[in-house]
Amino acid sequence: MSKKIWIKEIKPIDIEGGYLIDGFPSIGFTSAIASESMISNSQFEHVGVIDSDDFFPMSIIKNGKPTFPTQIFVNKELKVAIFLSYYRIDEHLHRTVAKSMLQWANQHKCSLIVSSIAVGSSGINPPVSGIANTESAKNKLTNSGIPILNQGTIPGIPGILLNEGMLNSQDVVVLIINSVNGNPDFKAGAQLCLAMSQLIPGTACDLRSLEEEAENAEKRIIRTEKETNALKDAMYG
Repeated sequence: MSKKIWIKEIKPIDIEGGYLIDGFPSIGFTSAIASESMISNSQFEHVGVIDSDDFFPMSIIKNGKPTFPTQIFVNKELKVAIFLSYYRIDEHLHRTVAKSMLQWANQHKCSLIVSSIAVGSSGINPPVSGIANTESAKNKLTNSGIPILNQGTIPGIPGILLNEGMLNSQDVVVLIINSVNGNPDFKAGAQLCLAMSQLIPGTACDLRSLEEEAENAEKRIIRTEKETNALKDAMYG
């Protein structure tokens, strides 16, 4: 298997000194829901696509137009880019996706990559905590008032971003959302979007409207996931 990913930029991108948000749903859907919500609530434009021969072949139809299931959105004013995927890619591609993200961030001189993961919680732990891979990234968490995780395990794309980013001196923060067991993903997605707004200057979220948009985003993403699984079953048995 090739495990090669290519990124096609369809508009000029200038986010030097800015931020890259990882919106790939590698573990659960919270990251994708939060990213979709931020795109819908702010002035982001579609600037590129991400594809691979190893991705499941399909087109996502939105507003009557076909598009790739993995895309890049940018807010030029805030210098924030989002890599968003509407379906979960296979685990064997997580390392390749993370390395491609790091390479792209380096190419565009991003100051910080923000990834995330949601974990089940009894409600005792703080709703949001974070882990950073460098001292400067840790300072950003501290200055944002986000508690720092001292022990734990970060799997999937977020974990690889932390490790590989450390080797390449790329600041990476992973936000950990403690989702109360039984709560829908959109509530965790809304909390994640709020936490991102603490880290990224200029992004602000109104929780009530955010939860409504996050719920709509959850429905869209889960529908895509179900349709993808149905297509996989039909194609591969």
